[in-house]
Amino acid sequence: VQLQASGGGLVQTGDSLSVSCAVYGRTIRAYAMGWFRQAPGKEREFVAAISWRGVSTNYADSVKGRFTISKDNAKNTVYLQMNSLKPEDTAVYYCASGPAYGSPVQRVNEYDYWGQGTLVTVSS
Repeated sequence: VQLQASGGGLVQTGDSLSVSCAVYGRTIRAYAMGWFRQAPGKEREFVAAISWRGVSTNYADSVKGRFTISKDNAKNTVYLQMNSLKPEDTAVYYCASGPAYGSPVQRVNEYDYWGQGTLVTVSS
């Protein structure tokens, strides 16, 4: 199973950016999926997750109302739309594959496959 994240870049405060995660070797239709991030010198933290059906979502308080997670089963791809970006959103963003037929869980150890990460930098 491989997850390939893309779409990161350098943006300014208040800008929007969308990152995507293409999954190979696993059909995401049957899996909860999540996004995490890790800033320099900090631990990896939960950002957003979506249930296997794509009906339920879960967000960290810090991004609620600004970020939206979605998945396209036909393209086997997960997306994270980020609006109103802030400098504190600067981090490497990782997508991850969660439990089969699962809820939008937020603990790192509930995800078994991870992408390589894509860097998002928000300048002030």
